[in-house]
Amino acid sequence: MQEILIGTVKGPGENPHEFTFITTDNAQTRVGEFVYYHASDGEHSLKIVGTITERHLVRNLPDSFLADPQTPPSLVSSLIGLSDEGAELYEIVVETIGYFHETIGDFINPRIPPAPGQQVLLASNEMLTRMLSPKQKGQAGGAHIGSLLTRKTDEVPVVLSVKDVVSTHLAVLASTGSGKSYLAGVLIEELLKPQNRAAVLIVDPHGEYHTLQGMHTLPGFSDGGYQPEVKVFTPGKIKVRISSLTEADIVYLLPEMTEKMRAFLSQAYRALINARGAERGTWGFQDLLNEVTALKYEDAKGQGGGNVSTIDGLEWRLRRRFEQSHIFSDHEHIPLQDLFKPGQCTVLQLSEIEEHEQQVIVGTLLRRTNKARMATVRGNAAAGDESLPYPVFVLLEESHRYAPAGQQVVSTNILKTILSEGRKFGVGIGLITQRPGKLDQDVLSQCMTQFIMRIVNPIDQQTIASSVEGAGRRLLDELPALTKGQVIVSGVAVNTPVLCAVRQRVTKHGGETIDAPAEWQKYFSASSVSAREREEAVLRKPQPKGTQVDGWEV
Repeated sequence: MQEILIGTVKGPGENPHEFTFITTDNAQTRVGEFVYYHASDGEHSLKIVGTITERHLVRNLPDSFLADPQTPPSLVSSLIGLSDEGAELYEIVVETIGYFHETIGDFINPRIPPAPGQQVLLASNEMLTRMLSPKQKGQAGGAHIGSLLTRKTDEVPVVLSVKDVVSTHLAVLASTGSGKSYLAGVLIEELLKPQNRAAVLIVDPHGEYHTLQGMHTLPGFSDGGYQPEVKVFTPGKIKVRISSLTEADIVYLLPEMTEKMRAFLSQAYRALINARGAERGTWGFQDLLNEVTALKYEDAKGQGGGNVSTIDGLEWRLRRRFEQSHIFSDHEHIPLQDLFKPGQCTVLQLSEIEEHEQQVIVGTLLRRTNKARMATVRGNAAAGDESLPYPVFVLLEESHRYAPAGQQVVSTNILKTILSEGRKFGVGIGLITQRPGKLDQDVLSQCMTQFIMRIVNPIDQQTIASSVEGAGRRLLDELPALTKGQVIVSGVAVNTPVLCAVRQRVTKHGGETIDAPAEWQKYFSASSVSAREREEAVLRKPQPKGTQVDGWEV
């Protein structure tokens, strides 16, 4: 394979792992591009790869040559006997990554800097395809999400390691309209392809992911007897068994309680647990209400009684929340094995459910899922306990709702637990948010693979720079310049951070922006037609003498 010479090393950069080179090539030295130089460790000849992080123009034609926009600078330089070929010189800053170790499947930095005057070469497509992605396109355990942004489409595929995505969690961070939901749809498609057959749950607060249905009819998703399945649970089908709620869940659902009310609720809840064995799900709303009501009366020792108004207030709040609820039920809930199954994507639509209830639903499901996986892995599941004999992946849209920064909601703690311990038990989490600054930083920092799209807000940029590992600081400078469908991919699912152009989705995207002018025109046209039809119907119908239609007597 012919090597492409692109420049000459000038010397070391500002940081120990950087160097600079000089080139006249403006087209192939873009930020995010990959170059290399040859080195030897005494035993082997190595190709030390680096990525371009900065560009500076160090020599150009004189300003006077550029002053007249009607006269090409090349014409001016030729008239005075100068050639403009090579007149522009660029100084390029490269951040060294290292050489690719074929056995390990990752980069190793030998700390061998290039010497001044040494040749710098452009990495070929074949070289980058082999080095950048831990998996190859179509390979088992791989997820092809797009191609390297600095090359032509599909020349260098970007393929993630699904094992690392699921086991160490991921975050998709992007401003509104940058394509984060589109990217999530691409990832789900890859997870459900025959080479992966993942068990996926999507928490969908906006109703954007129902368009994944029908995936099994599309090319590339079927293999022998395998076809992916997409199940959608609308708000009316979402049920949470009351006995799966913790005391903290119930307190969170009952706002504006006094301290005395909380104390009585805690007393009643503990009595119910001790009497009924709540861990087996053997109690309901009326059982809890009975325990609360019993606190009004004195016991055999003469204790209790009094505080009737406080307990009445607590009873009223419980009835208001649970008695007519369409979500919380004494007996019904969605079995985990209905939500999770290899080769199945389940979409939980929460669009018509208020935020407090959404947080409790998510917290309860994550708690049940984590408990089931722990019991399965440890082999200590008791009779009647839920079990999940396979790893699962949960994708949370608008994740700042379930772990907001500076607030303590019921879903935050279980998210932190799973993000820190889920790797051992096969519970993977994906977080999607348009406001990283509003997401709990402990939660965000636990996601070891990051998809970072266009973000303009300085607070969000600062949050990413301080909380996300693996994304080079220099690459984060590109965030405001990224356009729709362009993403920085970093972390354990790729061998080195890359700029990626997201591939086209196979399924329909459900998060398209509404075209307001088109909708207004459509409504106006439909209204005009309806009005005209009504008028024509009146004119066709025989009318009594003297009837007025538009001011005319018929």
